[in-house]
Amino acid sequence: MTNTPTAAPVSPAGAADPSRWLRAHHPRASAAARLVCFPHAGGTANAFTALSAALPEDVELLAVQYPGRQDRRGEPCAQDLSELASGVAQALAGYDDRPLFLLGHSMGALVAFETARLLEQRRAVARLFVSAARPPAQDWQEPDLSLVGDEELTAGLRRLGGIPEPLLADPEIAAEILRLLRADHRALLRHRCAPDTRVAAPVTVLLASADPKNSLEQMADWARHTAGGHEIAALSGGHFSLLERPGESAPPLTRRIREDLARPAAAATSGSSAAPDAEPLADLVRELMMEGLAGRTPRLSTDLTALEAAAGEVMAPEAFAYVSGTAGSGATGRANRTAFDRRRLVPRMLRGTRRTDTSVTLFGQRLPVPVLLAPLAAQQVAHPEGESATARAAAATGVPMVVSTFASRTLEEVAGAAGDHPRWFQLYLPSDRSVGESLVRRAEASGYGAIVVTVDATHLGFRPAELDSGYSPFLRGTGIANFTGDPAFRAGLPADADATQAVLRWAQISTDPTLTWEDLAWLRGLTRLPLLVKGVLHPDDARLALEHGADGVVVSTHGGRQLDGGVSSLDALPAVRAAVGPDVPVLMDSGVRTGSDVVKALALGADAVLYGRPYVYGLGLDGQRGVEHVLRCLLTDLGLALALTGCASLADVGPHLLANGDRR
Repeated sequence: MTNTPTAAPVSPAGAADPSRWLRAHHPRASAAARLVCFPHAGGTANAFTALSAALPEDVELLAVQYPGRQDRRGEPCAQDLSELASGVAQALAGYDDRPLFLLGHSMGALVAFETARLLEQRRAVARLFVSAARPPAQDWQEPDLSLVGDEELTAGLRRLGGIPEPLLADPEIAAEILRLLRADHRALLRHRCAPDTRVAAPVTVLLASADPKNSLEQMADWARHTAGGHEIAALSGGHFSLLERPGESAPPLTRRIREDLARPAAAATSGSSAAPDAEPLADLVRELMMEGLAGRTPRLSTDLTALEAAAGEVMAPEAFAYVSGTAGSGATGRANRTAFDRRRLVPRMLRGTRRTDTSVTLFGQRLPVPVLLAPLAAQQVAHPEGESATARAAAATGVPMVVSTFASRTLEEVAGAAGDHPRWFQLYLPSDRSVGESLVRRAEASGYGAIVVTVDATHLGFRPAELDSGYSPFLRGTGIANFTGDPAFRAGLPADADATQAVLRWAQISTDPTLTWEDLAWLRGLTRLPLLVKGVLHPDDARLALEHGADGVVVSTHGGRQLDGGVSSLDALPAVRAAVGPDVPVLMDSGVRTGSDVVKALALGADAVLYGRPYVYGLGLDGQRGVEHVLRCLLTDLGLALALTGCASLADVGPHLLANGDRR
């Protein structure tokens, strides 16, 4: 059976009757949006009762009731999933007065996907949420339950969770559950989907951290089934986390629904693949010009290359020296900027790029922009709130953050400030492996989406600005919070250790100059999170990183802070890209200042960039507001640079954007 959607006739059972198909556990007449929820195999509309209660008054939940159960027990169970999708789509015909969001759990995700395809023939679906479900074209590897005995099947249900033990212990109720489960599985086994089958709606994948049936790698393929963008949101708990933890599930759903409702109506209904939270290109420009008419100018310059000088006037001299300093004569730092200045973009005209799609998918996660905040250490030297202020600004502007091992706030504190916004964790692998493992486990538990292991700072570079001031934030206790708050680190200290002893132990174990590629393989075996190696400049090192377990690389000179007289990141980028091939994620940093710089890096082979010092200058100048200002300027400049080079999306970016002599 194919899954090509067709309009099924109304069945004698009343397939088009909303009262048969939809249940409103908590009717909300004034709700701004509706969330239609599709249950798992063997499930009923009651599965969503608790989630319905947890949602706010502006979201009404409609739960789908499949035939063959509870008040529809007299009807035959569906023979295939398209039959269910047709019934729900017809039942929703009268619900066109508010934006419609669909959510499917496990098998229900496939029914929701098919329903979205049918609905999009006549109206837009605002977003599709899928929970605990592999992508439609994948083999779900489900057994034929008609060949599985009752005891074995019941034992499997207990392992998976989701059904209270008193229900499974009741013979009559258990028999009914198994009947429905087998019937729904027969329909599931008949489902087929081509790899290129897509919905127009954006897709949010809800992935529980301890789900035994699904993994991050499996979920990545949902990206191919949407033209509207794809993202993965983490939940704690197991396969039934969405239903068992409604208090945790409702907030991320609500936030995403409200963000989508805030989008301009045209963008929400056009089926465009633009990033949902992308600003119209001229919004910031128009905003600042209107402020100018009222006699108000920006608190900070919009010239992102001018922020360093401005920050130097307000930051403590030793703190500014730490942030701005480079190795030796500064030749590598200058080379990073020269490499960008040397290359020239060629504008293209009349391409109709009113709005550009800046979204990028990395490791199965859709990110709204190809920019992440680089892991700069000890940000409290710039502002008392340090990384917490940066994390809030990153979340407010849609820019993911890479948090340093040497942050002045713990990774848990930063995660709390970031909320459910995407974040990665940068790791300096300590010489004490128990501390390294503890840091990784804490990052996993705190919702970090990747590990970025830095390999170019096993020896500290010769940095005159720091040396001349005799200043190290770490030796003064700033930037070691992830260690002093770590149980494995504390275990290596005397019970009555004071701050000085903690600093000395940090200095002894925080980095490891004896690291080899075999240590990367050890780290790879420690975690299932995507693993990137940061600090790669030679093509052979990029190959070695992949051979020893890396999923991607970051081309980086450490902001020019390590080797004086080294090659620039941008100059090294094309050879690294050629070495790893087109499919391996390659990021770069060092020297990026403007939106045009980002486009040049993408044109030479980067999938995204890490953006460093300018945001810390913004932090020093105006705290969270300063970081937000810097990022809004950068993203506006990026959008305009894409539009002016004729690019409607990042897929349009390539070496052809650069003048002939600049394409390497």
